[in-house]
Amino acid sequence: MVFSSTIFLFLFLPVFLAVYYVTPWKLKSLTIVVGSYIFYAWWRVDYLLLLMAVTIWAYSIALLIEHARQEVWRKRWTVIGITVSLLTLGYFKYANFALQSLNDILGTTNHPIFTWDHIILPIGISFFTFQAISYMVDIYRRDSKPARSLLDLAAFKALFPQLIAGPVIRYKDLDEQFAYRTHTIEKFGEGVIRFAQGFAMKVLIADTIAPMVEYCFTQPAPTALDSWLGALAYTAQLYFDFAGYSSMAIGLGLMIGFRFIENFDQPYASRSITEFWRRWHISLSTWLRDYLYIPLGGNRGGEFATYRNLWLTMVLGGIWHGAAWTFVLWGIWHGSIMAVERRFGKGKTGQLFAAQTASWIFTFLLVVIGWIMFRAPTVETAFNVYAGLIGAHGWALSPEVAWQVRGLQVAMLIVAYLIVLLGALRVWNIRILPEAWPRSPALVAAGWATLLVFSVAKLSADSFSPFLYFQF
Repeated sequence: MVFSSTIFLFLFLPVFLAVYYVTPWKLKSLTIVVGSYIFYAWWRVDYLLLLMAVTIWAYSIALLIEHARQEVWRKRWTVIGITVSLLTLGYFKYANFALQSLNDILGTTNHPIFTWDHIILPIGISFFTFQAISYMVDIYRRDSKPARSLLDLAAFKALFPQLIAGPVIRYKDLDEQFAYRTHTIEKFGEGVIRFAQGFAMKVLIADTIAPMVEYCFTQPAPTALDSWLGALAYTAQLYFDFAGYSSMAIGLGLMIGFRFIENFDQPYASRSITEFWRRWHISLSTWLRDYLYIPLGGNRGGEFATYRNLWLTMVLGGIWHGAAWTFVLWGIWHGSIMAVERRFGKGKTGQLFAAQTASWIFTFLLVVIGWIMFRAPTVETAFNVYAGLIGAHGWALSPEVAWQVRGLQVAMLIVAYLIVLLGALRVWNIRILPEAWPRSPALVAAGWATLLVFSVAKLSADSFSPFLYFQF
């Protein structure tokens, strides 16, 4: 089940909210667990057992860490907990990739290749595995106390607004909210508006642009215009799809009293790749910093060690996104640029507007180039698109793309970049609207309600379109 589906909007969500709000406080965590398990099992009931097993494992290991009398056993239990969690993730997410890569190598020799049953990737496994790891590590570091009960941890792990695509929330950030949180009309209304914002971003913008991306990335010999159109369209699609999901998750959390961290902060306003990662998928980038980069040594071991740690963190971050060489190369791309920025000074463009603008454009181009590798199904496809960027297959829009692209798709792409530009101007403190611009709460609510109606209408007319980050 996904947020942008009629079954969720018109059946699951209203029924869940009705049951949740009539349930006594002591039973609200149980209500969350039951509702979230139904939400997850709608996809596959058998993989619900995996989510339960990961929850019980993290809960048990955390108690063993907490009650260990010797530091050596605290460390051993933590290592065991992390190792089993990573092996589980590795089996479900990377076994297919590893065996296929091995077969590709064996295919060049006379050695017989391996055969196996394809392993289906459980939705959200990367997210709830990282949550389990951070929970155990925080207990080891004494940054957090173990959950008060298995039910509380199960409610946290299964909390449906963030279950399948984040944000990557840590237990210590929600611990007190499980013990006490407020339910007010104001908070619920704020949640509805955030949900409507994200829903419009996903359905009206990302889904409208999506076919154009597909047309451009499936061309056997994309022209320059095909490649640039596809790259720019995907850059917008991915942002509005994933930021839209995050906004919907935050909104749903508010509806049941939880306040999650923000996951995006105008990433396309960045003037360096380092700044980009402070604004893009914030919950993941801070997780990688706290549980990977700093434990590797951070910037404490000299220049070479710092560059190595930056590079490794981003490469492993790329691998977290998917089991394919494209994601490895995407991680290498970002890690290498961040190491260069660290060496020569990130974002040191001075105060000149021209220099800052040039830095923004250059950073944006680096991000776009990286997204091509991220989107392409194979490395060969990615380099085919890169060749297209410089006109290796011609310059004009190919007839195969031209006859499929619709005016509405182009118009929505322009709208997307206007929204991105307005957000960037706000980050740079450049005002184009007067300070006293009227902001009537009733008017704002009416505006978002109208967009929600349009989004639902479009959703009803379109075919099913899952969120892009569900594959991770």
